[in-house]
Amino acid sequence: MGGAVSRVLKGLDGVRGWQEDLYRDLHEHPELSHREHRTAGIVARRLGEFGLEVHEGVGSTGVVGVLRNGDGPTVLLRADMDALPIRETTGLPYASTAIATDRSGNEVPVAHSCGHDMHVTCLLGAVQLLADADDAWRGTVVALFQPAEETGGGALGMVEDGLTGIIPAPDVAFAQHVIAGPAGRVSTHPGPIFSAADNIRITVHGRGGHGSMPQASVDPVVLAAMIIVRLQTVVSREVEPTDTAALTVGSIHAGTAGNVIADAARMELTVRTYDEETRSRVLDAIRRIVTAECAASACPREPEFEVYDRFPLTENDPGTTERLAAAFADHFGDRAGAIGPRTASEDFSHIPAAFGAPYSYWVVGCTDPDVYRRAAEAGRTAQDIPVNHSPDFAPALQPTCDTGTEALVVATLAWLDRG
Repeated sequence: MGGAVSRVLKGLDGVRGWQEDLYRDLHEHPELSHREHRTAGIVARRLGEFGLEVHEGVGSTGVVGVLRNGDGPTVLLRADMDALPIRETTGLPYASTAIATDRSGNEVPVAHSCGHDMHVTCLLGAVQLLADADDAWRGTVVALFQPAEETGGGALGMVEDGLTGIIPAPDVAFAQHVIAGPAGRVSTHPGPIFSAADNIRITVHGRGGHGSMPQASVDPVVLAAMIIVRLQTVVSREVEPTDTAALTVGSIHAGTAGNVIADAARMELTVRTYDEETRSRVLDAIRRIVTAECAASACPREPEFEVYDRFPLTENDPGTTERLAAAFADHFGDRAGAIGPRTASEDFSHIPAAFGAPYSYWVVGCTDPDVYRRAAEAGRTAQDIPVNHSPDFAPALQPTCDTGTEALVVATLAWLDRG
């Protein structure tokens, strides 16, 4: 495989310039889930220029390109395109100042604080390299650009919009994600790598009143506070110590003024688990605790539960991942390694599942290596290194872009090498 990789990647110097320009452009012009119209247009034009068969509007704004190059296996490569409702504070010259309307009709800042702009850039570069060196491999490459990963509906939306009838069935599917870690490193993991996620919106109902007369009301703010504190015991007291789970209340809204007791409070929380038994135990505990606290407060109405933006477990196929890891080790040397399961979540697995195809998902470090090393030596990586979804998150453009592009090429040629 080494010869084929070298032949394809010899064109990297020729694509690096436009990739870096494109990354800055995408970073400066982020788009929310299912609003990725500008990004999708850029992707479709590039894929057409590279000679691919292009399908647009799959699952709203999804774009798929098919590069056929004789008989051989079919490899699917996926990149996600959407950004987040976050105000960027990186101070970069190409930082986002975008404002958009979210699903609730509110104006929000928008930023690529998860790294999907890098994913798009790397996949487009890898596709051009493979198209330009088609004498080095045989088979079919499917480049899939997915909308709405952040809301958990983009992959399934593409499947429900007829993806399986649009593209050839892949023999294997791949995806990658940039994470906080030394740039230039690529890490794999067999089995579960990203947790399943359940996002829950809970509304508890009190009885409003004057802030000076709490005895005449049922205060939903105090009730919500009791619930939030009690929920912190679910993982520590109801989940096996050898199992993994995370429960975070990320949002709470109640009231309009300091001297008014509200009549309701709304909380939004996320649960991350790796197996169905733990998942059911945590979700049942949440419902039990909320219902019991409402009863203890004599609420006039039962609480309301709404589960939304659910993500499946991402479980890498062991055999596929072993082959992939060997290819990465051969190409990257000591920059290739292993990583443990992460409590982040992904919806990518809906796509290979629709075809019954094995898949593997890897991660690419994107922090300036010197910055990461200094933080690690001081024991301050958690404090000093911005992670995904932080307003300060921004991949080091290089060597992250080169590494992500190379990884996609290496993974593809581990299956499509002409030899």
